[in-house]
Amino acid sequence: MSKQIILITGASSGFGRLTTEALGRAGHTVYASMRDVAGRNAANAAELAALPGTDIRPVELDVQSGPSTEAAVARIIAEAGRIDVLVHNAGHMMFGPAESFTPEQYAQQYDVNVLGTQRVNRAALPHMRAAGQGLLVWVSSSSSAGGTPPYLAPYFAAKAAMDALAVQYARELARWGIETTIVVPGAFTRGTNHFAHSGRPADEARLADYEAGPYKGFGEQVQQAFAAIVPEDADAGGVARRIVEVVDAPFGTRPFRVHYDPTGDGADVGFAVLDRLRAEMLHRVGLADLLKPARRG
Repeated sequence: MSKQIILITGASSGFGRLTTEALGRAGHTVYASMRDVAGRNAANAAELAALPGTDIRPVELDVQSGPSTEAAVARIIAEAGRIDVLVHNAGHMMFGPAESFTPEQYAQQYDVNVLGTQRVNRAALPHMRAAGQGLLVWVSSSSSAGGTPPYLAPYFAAKAAMDALAVQYARELARWGIETTIVVPGAFTRGTNHFAHSGRPADEARLADYEAGPYKGFGEQVQQAFAAIVPEDADAGGVARRIVEVVDAPFGTRPFRVHYDPTGDGADVGFAVLDRLRAEMLHRVGLADLLKPARRG
């Protein structure tokens, strides 16, 4: 295993924090990006930087800002000279009836979960393409091809869009020698702060309509129902461990998709079918080489 220079987004908590720590302990240099490093995330940044036996470097990066992403990548290139691995992890969840969220809230979900990856890609990929190598790791969601609970429409719609974007990027980067792995976590009601920090509907009147009608108390019902099927030993750290395994794997052996879903919601089956159909189409049109990264240099 060679030491990699890694940029991960959304590193202050949840899967991002766990993955940052795991990659650091595995011997890599990890640029742990987050918003407001000098303010509300100062303690998180300091804790990561002080983790014994690691080279973790907190960096300011707001995926919703083009200048912020460009500045973060420029700092990394100036310090380290390259970016070997980019982990798209930053995301945000909203919970409530689909109708009660405003279009602006849907746009905000899309901005964080989808456009954020595009901003970071546009900043980092020119350096990876120039090097003729690199790895993109996308933290997707089992909701895009497995069983889904209601009341998470904005988040699930954005995650599905992000997953589709990741698939297309994989084809368009293969000839540049850049690999792609899409990591698909299942639902976790413990070990992350997704539900605790989830956004609320802005249209309180529409929300009240649902609460006064046949969906009274439904939000709590959904959370309890899905918490009940999450095994007691479900460990969100398993996502981080699988990302480390992907990063440490030799070029050309990294899987296109990795699943970690203690609840078994069926996304592994759904994605197996979708990915096979997509691969067969590329074979039919003579573009099968896009399914594997080309070795360059």
